[in-house]
Amino acid sequence: MSFIHIGRRKGLTRASLLVAVAAAFSAFGCGGTEVTTEPPAPPEVTVAYPEQRDVTNYLEFTGQTRAFEAVEVVARIPGVLEEMHFEPSKIVQEGDLLFVIEPEPYIASRDAADADVKTWEAELVRANADLERLEQAIQTNAVSAQEVDRARADVQQAEANLLGARAGLDQAEINLEYTQVRSPITGMVSRNVVDVGNLVGSGGSTVLTTVMRIKPIYAYFDMSERYLLEALSARDITVADPPEDAPAYLGLANEEGWPHEGQIDYIDNTVNTNTGTIQIRAVFPNDRGQLFPGLFARLRLPVTIEEGALLVSEQALGTDLGGKYLLIVGDDDVVELRHVELGALEGELRVIRSGIEARERYIINGLQRARPGLPVTPTMQPGSAGAGGR
Repeated sequence: MSFIHIGRRKGLTRASLLVAVAAAFSAFGCGGTEVTTEPPAPPEVTVAYPEQRDVTNYLEFTGQTRAFEAVEVVARIPGVLEEMHFEPSKIVQEGDLLFVIEPEPYIASRDAADADVKTWEAELVRANADLERLEQAIQTNAVSAQEVDRARADVQQAEANLLGARAGLDQAEINLEYTQVRSPITGMVSRNVVDVGNLVGSGGSTVLTTVMRIKPIYAYFDMSERYLLEALSARDITVADPPEDAPAYLGLANEEGWPHEGQIDYIDNTVNTNTGTIQIRAVFPNDRGQLFPGLFARLRLPVTIEEGALLVSEQALGTDLGGKYLLIVGDDDVVELRHVELGALEGELRVIRSGIEARERYIINGLQRARPGLPVTPTMQPGSAGAGGR
């Protein structure tokens, strides 16, 4: 009996508590102060006006650098390589002595040719003297006309032999000069391909080293047919009449931007039918010698100037299924999502071809807090006069 009695008391206690709580809520709702909630303040964002200025549109390509001049230095005569007179990877001047091929056989050949010339010079003197005597003797019929004709033929033969001997002497002197292998151009010399002591020039020309002129230097690249036609149309020129002021900018794989400035100096005379491209060449001064032949190069060519272009910060752009967009803040500070057409990238700014007006504000910071159709509290970015400040 006591167990049941205790259970009933506990049940009554729970009921009493429920009644008390209900009464408390009822009293608070009827006789207490009414609770109201303030709507949250619009989120703070940073806005800016588009920057308006003229922008140059570029085409970008990849290419390769090549030497302005490149010459293989060869042994033009056979012989033993006796001397080397340069340090690899150094700059040599045109005419500098690079190698010496044994000169002794060619000195002997030159001396023999010189002796041959002197022999025929003497023979010509004798033949002329004989002819002169015979021409005087025929006046008195002391000799026959046949003897005079033979003397004239001897003179002509001596003259011809003398010409041949002199040609042989010239060739011998040329061969002797070839024993001293000199640089044909000014440029950077490579290593020696053949070591001193080896026989060179036997059975054909032997490459001894190479010399490359790298100041200035070329960069070759291929332009597609579509880009070629666009560039020619934009500048109102033809391939046969390339402009004199056609700048080109180059950057290496480890460089930011395009720090090297040069000029377009060559356009091929035909489009490659297999690739649909045409080869173009630019020349760069390379005064500091930073560019070497064979390097991968990024090239940039200015094509047109877009006057009064509108530019916005690249970080302000968003992406959705409709493409790129900006969050625009209207006059009533309500956010609007606006899809835009992008143009060229100018550093940290992006050209907007359509989708925003010059005096419209766009959100540059606080994009996560802004929602299209809801108000915001905009703060103008310091120093952002842009087009809106004009």
